[in-house]
Amino acid sequence: MKKVKDIIEIIEDFAPVNLKEDFDNVGLMVGDREKEVNKILLSLDCTLEVIEEAKENGANLIITHHPLLFIKPSSITTDTLVGKKIINLIKNDISLYSSHTNLDSASGGLNETIVNILGYDSKELIEVNKNARNSNEGLGRFIRLNEEIALEDLVKQVKEKLNIGGLKVVKASEKVKNIAVINGSGSSFFDIAYKKGADCIITGDTTYHFASDYKEMGVSIIDTGHFLSEWIVFIEVINKLQDKLKDVEIIISEYSKDPYTFA
Repeated sequence: MKKVKDIIEIIEDFAPVNLKEDFDNVGLMVGDREKEVNKILLSLDCTLEVIEEAKENGANLIITHHPLLFIKPSSITTDTLVGKKIINLIKNDISLYSSHTNLDSASGGLNETIVNILGYDSKELIEVNKNARNSNEGLGRFIRLNEEIALEDLVKQVKEKLNIGGLKVVKASEKVKNIAVINGSGSSFFDIAYKKGADCIITGDTTYHFASDYKEMGVSIIDTGHFLSEWIVFIEVINKLQDKLKDVEIIISEYSKDPYTFA
């Protein structure tokens, strides 16, 4: 039977911690590296519902994409949401591991995988990771088409491949050719993508002013929402490690859901 430290080794061999962005916090958030792992629960976020789900299913390791701890807490009490989660995890002997921007950047990680899910293949990065082990590790990917396609057709393709019912579109033109793809919240890479010639950006979490400005600059935007740009992609990436994790049962959370609903 594998221990927490064995699972960590498998994940970090695929996505080393030093590939994370400077602002990020990844790795073992809560738990004991020597603890044996019976079941793993996969979720994009560690919510109280997800912790309860782990308890009910007998999972003693939760692996998330988004870290529970971005900054060092000043206290760990039930007065805060983070404190409640940490105490609940410890009381129930559940470990929590997060692989975030390092898993985005890794070769075969979220940024490359979302491009593949959309039906394309690209090794052109928006930004190469400073600690990259090879030329295919970094954030964002460029899809450069031989011929223009209708933005409307690309929108349909994104909705179908990512299983999205509705999304936000900024239409700067009817056709696109050079497409930047950044899973999650990609606004900080818009300027780089624009300077590299992007006429369309696929990402999540764009704000009004970014949308307005880049539309004027001739860049269309397909905003899938943060959750929907990452959830099925995260599962797909973890599935790539199945052979090495085959002796541990893996459960996909039923409570890993987009916090947004549209009325």
